[in-house]
Parts: sequence; structure tokens; C-alpha cells
Amino acid sequence: MNDLAVVEQILRNRHLFFEDIREGFDLQPKMRAMLISSIVFLALYGAVLGSTHSLIQALSSAAKLPILFLATLFVCTPTLYFFNVLFGSSQSIIQNVALILTAITVTAVLLVSFAPISLFFLLTTSQYQFFKLLNVVIFAISGAMGILFLGQGMRVMSGSETGERERRWVLRLWMFLYAFVGSQLAWTIRPFIGAPSMQFELFRQLGGNFYTNIFASLGEILGFFMVA
Repeated sequence: MNDLAVVEQILRNRHLFFEDIREGFDLQPKMRAMLISSIVFLALYGAVLGSTHSLIQALSSAAKLPILFLATLFVCTPTLYFFNVLFGSSQSIIQNVALILTAITVTAVLLVSFAPISLFFLLTTSQYQFFKLLNVVIFAISGAMGILFLGQGMRVMSGSETGERERRWVLRLWMFLYAFVGSQLAWTIRPFIGAPSMQFELFRQLGGNFYTNIFASLGEILGFFMVA
């Protein structure tokens, strides 16, 4: 399997792809292809984010964005696996990892598809806070679509093992956990979008949190106050 061609297979033949995961067919090549595709696409989008500041920031963000997604996968996979087991699923942890990698791959390819829009606003506006919020929205849309694919995959893989209500509860719990862990981890290893007025920093000091910073950025755009 061509590693990058796995994206077209997921998007065009998702039901068959999920069936293969359920049957454990050719899992290792599929997982390798999704992993490589995700890293490439996330690195490309990370470079777009960092290009607001400098070349070194672009390279730093290109490295950190794939790390962010894969580290969040590592942290959250056991929760999805054990809750699936609790509700009667017989899927192995490898099948769960393959399913989550599908969601991450979809998220990554959607982020790359948004890259021209992000670059357009990067070139046509100089407002750092606006660009930051724009990318938060892009991440939210792409992540929501990835979760949608995860839900579809869970439905195909579970079959009659678990009921619709149980699947929804597992998906909602994992979605909340993934978003919460991912946003906090992103805050911990920031910056991804370097502020033009600041020197390059690989990591910033801990302080505050992701959510208060987003509200502060929105407040600056609306003219209520300035973000330091």
C-alpha cells in the first residue's frame, strides 16, 4: 500500500476500511501508512503555523504538531479501549489504535486542505490574535470531522456487540477527554504560532491555560483589552 494513498482509501471507501480493521486484515501496513501520512500532513500544517514568526519557528512547529497528536493518542487510547471492553466490545487494543489513527489521519488531511486559507489570511492580515483564533476554529472543524469518522468506525467495528446508546456514551466521553488532554498538551508545548513581537522560544513558561488565553485573544479582537 502506498503510504499516502491510504487517505483516499479512508475517504472514499471508509466502510470497507473499517471492516478490514474489524477483521484485523493487514493492520500493520495500514497503521504504518496512516502514521506516516499523519506525520507528513501535520508537519506541513505546523510549518504554516510557525511561518507567522520565522523559519526556525516554522521548523519547530512542524516537529511539535505531529508530537502533539501522537502524544495525545498515547495518553487517551487506554481509556477508549477499556471503556469499549466495559461495554462489551471484543476489539483488541491494536484495533482501537488503528481506529483512532484513522480519525487522526482524517484530521491531518483536513488541516492540510485548510492550509491555503490559513496562508491567505497570514498574507493579508497582520493581526496575530485573529490568526490564532482562525486556526483554533480550523482545528476545531478538522477535529470534529475526525471524531465523526471515529464514530462511524466504532459503529462498523462494534456491529451488534454493543448498543447504539453505549457507543454514543463511549464516543462522547473519549471526545471530551481527547479534546481536554490535547488542548492542555498543546498549551504545555507551545508556541506553535510565534508572536511576531517576541523572540523565538522552543517552549514557554507554564502559566494560565488554553481556554483563558482564547477568551483573552477574543477580547483583544473585539477591543476590550490587550493580550500581553
